[in-house]
Amino acid sequence: MEFMRILFSMLVLIFHGSTGVLSEGGLLVLDYYKETCPLVEQIVRRNVEIAVLRDPRMAASLLRLHFHDCFVLGCDGSILLDTFGDMVSEKLATPNLNSVRGFEVIDNIKFLVEEACPYTVSCADILAIAARDSVALRGGPIWGVPLGRKDSLISSFDGANQFIPIPNSSLETLINNFKQQGLDVRDLVTLSGGHTMGKARCVSFRQRIYEKSIEEKFDHYKRYNTYRRILQSICPESGGDNTLGALDFRTPTRFDNLYFQNIIEGKGLLHSDNVLVNEDLEGEIRERVWAYASDQQLFFDSFVNSILKMGNINVLTGSEGEIRKHCRFVNP
Repeated sequence: MEFMRILFSMLVLIFHGSTGVLSEGGLLVLDYYKETCPLVEQIVRRNVEIAVLRDPRMAASLLRLHFHDCFVLGCDGSILLDTFGDMVSEKLATPNLNSVRGFEVIDNIKFLVEEACPYTVSCADILAIAARDSVALRGGPIWGVPLGRKDSLISSFDGANQFIPIPNSSLETLINNFKQQGLDVRDLVTLSGGHTMGKARCVSFRQRIYEKSIEEKFDHYKRYNTYRRILQSICPESGGDNTLGALDFRTPTRFDNLYFQNIIEGKGLLHSDNVLVNEDLEGEIRERVWAYASDQQLFFDSFVNSILKMGNINVLTGSEGEIRKHCRFVNP
């Protein structure tokens, strides 16, 4: 029976274009909490739904929490840990400080899950489920989330500064960032599509709107001027660092493929968005951007494959890590 369960889990993960992660305890599996906490996904979805109804931007924030968690140490809930003793929180790292949000939503979900199933469901798994539900609730695809992650006992402030991509990254830097996580160029383009919803602070896109690229300097048709002027009107050269701009100015609260149409037109909010097109010398990335811009279902299917792949980065399972009672602190 155990052999059949593991075989079935492997087939499910392969079907989704993702490879299971082996450790002492085995693979992440669908319905991991079927016997021990059968209502966990209902609890998460209901509370993500409430949070997103109150603040539509929260969907993008919860998706981003999962992304930033997985890129440092792996998908282990380390981003949720507060500073304690000599351990400095990842929340204080430059890519996260005054930027990542949604911690209170995860805290509330964890509290309710602990009431239903004490010391059973990891914070890392809650992040993965919440990311899925955030995408689905804003019109995006839905997928089965393989579960069974454990929570880390440490955070990595230095790792967050080193491995999380920053808004002004070049294409080469982005490719290397993703490669370090076992993700390829296809995953880079696909997961960048998460910027189809949400907002960014002025400090994140100021350089992009006041420093013209070579392509923009020789743009005789002035294709970029109007959008640039709009951004400059909300983000001055100095001050107003926390003013927000929509990552997808057309449908900022919807998960769709318009992000890719925007960057084809040079209207990505961040420098790291636009480089997918204007720094791709070989054309492979640009070709995929065009494909997603013209076929939303292709983007959705690819997104599911890539986020499942990302959700398997360096996971802790079995006897590794722990199930935290509170997501902000390791257990005493």
